[in-house]
Amino acid sequence: MDDKQLSEIFKSEYSNLIAVLSNYYGLTDLQLAEDIVSDTFLRALKAWSHKGIPEFPKAWLRKVAQNLLNEHYRRKKIYDEKITPELGAGNQQFNITEITDKIIEDSQLHMIFVLCDPKLKIESQLCIALRILCGFNIEEIAGALLSNKETINKKLYRAKKVIKERDRVETDLTSKQYVDRLDNVLRVIYLMFNEGYYSGKNEENVRYEMCWEAIRLGLFLSEQKIFPKQKIYALIALMCFHASRLEARTSGENGDLLYHEQDKRKWNKDLIQKGRKYLNLSAVGNSVSKYHLEAAIAYWHTEETEGKWNNILQLYNKLLTIDYSPVIAMNRTYALARANSVDEAIQEAHKLELKDNHHYFCLLAELYHMNNNSDKETEYLNKAIEFATKENEKELINNKLEKASR
Repeated sequence: MDDKQLSEIFKSEYSNLIAVLSNYYGLTDLQLAEDIVSDTFLRALKAWSHKGIPEFPKAWLRKVAQNLLNEHYRRKKIYDEKITPELGAGNQQFNITEITDKIIEDSQLHMIFVLCDPKLKIESQLCIALRILCGFNIEEIAGALLSNKETINKKLYRAKKVIKERDRVETDLTSKQYVDRLDNVLRVIYLMFNEGYYSGKNEENVRYEMCWEAIRLGLFLSEQKIFPKQKIYALIALMCFHASRLEARTSGENGDLLYHEQDKRKWNKDLIQKGRKYLNLSAVGNSVSKYHLEAAIAYWHTEETEGKWNNILQLYNKLLTIDYSPVIAMNRTYALARANSVDEAIQEAHKLELKDNHHYFCLLAELYHMNNNSDKETEYLNKAIEFATKENEKELINNKLEKASR
């Protein structure tokens, strides 16, 4: 049995099944939905270890989860303690005949908006949505939110406690409530794509299934008539532009090539074209969001024209005024080096002092490489390797150290 393939199947199907089961059980017992999914995966491990992974593994998992769901409904204890108080007399409508892609899609849409409830603090919304609907583990959530495992566990516990008190979380949403929660939902999708585009914990730098799922959710939102479309279109454009470079970014065993190292012939022209289409669609009206600016930056990275880096620098300057973060400021310094001067970029980079971030030290090393200062380049590559946690990243940094010492 291929462990990697198995992990990918479980990862992608976890959020699908949780969304459906939570939708049918209601939000008062998320743990029950998680237990059924865990039981489904356990049965899969036992069956597949002897017979191998079936031809249609997702259909297998959905059928088992569906059977377990109906089995739980038949048990008197579950009716008495969990189901009957919520369902009243009309419980027959909850008998699922088949878990289909349409049911999953509708459940995910409903659940992601329910979980992004303003009664929950924004960090708790993100934690519970990333956990339940995106299948993130605790470490991945901590990485995405720049936090730690202890804090995330506390936030998840509090979020589930609030959700369990049904009167404090609305499940029958009005059109206005859907629209009011859109920004939080877009942020969840944005973080989901980012974790797929560059996994902070997984040895594989790129997790393609997360990227495609985030794009799918964005496209799905764009098809719903009740939403204003500009921010959705901008986010789709941003994801398409970044996704267009995924194949060119990887090299060898989960390697990770910098932008200027990539073979541009490997960029996906169809995705670039789709990105341009949605960027144009997002330009209607006067509203400019962080997604518009980041999408425009990503667009210019696909171009080879005079003034490209100056345009990117100006966009970063605007982005920092509406959504400052050390990571954005760090990325801006590379654009500053290309648009103005490397010396100026080095000065700006040193002001950031991101002392435990290996990407920051890699950036400094790259700037000193551009400045032909191999001693400083080596110094910062050595610092970078101290803070790199993944073996493939350490190998890449070591390769750069070998080149710098020649």
